Amino acid sequence: MKFPRNEQEEAEGQVMKIYKESSPALENLFEWAYINHLAWSLVIVFLGVIFWLCVALVNAENQRNALLTKQCMDPVFKTELDKKCLRTVQSREHWWQHLSYALSHLSPDK
Repeated sequence: MKFPRNEQEEAEGQVMKIYKESSPALENLFEWAYINHLAWSLVIVFLGVIFWLCVALVNAENQRNALLTKQCMDPVFKTELDKKCLRTVQSREHWWQHLSYALSHLSPDK
């Protein structure tokens, strides 16, 4: 047998019903969106490739500038190059100078 409820219990029941409806669904709370993981993974891979290409460009421009300014001429044979010097030479003061020159001069100077 059901007893009639008073108004306070009825109001509390409605508040609890509203509270239950506003709580998040626990089965969907911890879902993973794999599309976001794929996008961020591609961003990281592309940034790594860009970094690697910048390092290669800096090294190539360093050697090109050293050859152009004749900083690695062999001291014994004047027409030959010192290849060990080419690996260790710093033809400009900073690496960013090589990068900015290489990015701003797409064709050789005439």
